[in-house]
Amino acid sequence: QVQLVESGGGLVQPGGSLTLSCAASGFTFSRNGMRWYRQPPGKERDLVASISSAGDIINYAASVKGRFTISRDNAKNTVYLQMNSLKPEDTALYYCRAYYPIDYWGQGTQVTVSS
Repeated sequence: QVQLVESGGGLVQPGGSLTLSCAASGFTFSRNGMRWYRQPPGKERDLVASISSAGDIINYAASVKGRFTISRDNAKNTVYLQMNSLKPEDTALYYCRAYYPIDYWGQGTQVTVSS
């Protein structure tokens, strides 16, 4: 069955960095677009970054552009989110999503930015 398993979350100080990973299985990863979302406490879930199946089309939310980098390794069936210059407002539960043609969500990994 389809599985998406996020990892790499944790507690980091403002200005720090984290790299999230999302390991996929149960579908042809190299043919699927992938996205990262986040949901801060008490707020809605928002799109953070998107990458096409071949990795040639990438988009970011304005709030993270220039600080976050989405990438993928189709040989490892994994999508990444490199997060630099983290701010307290980046604190959220981060979700990986396979969005096209398979549509499936991971369980999320918590990122907390605090001193």
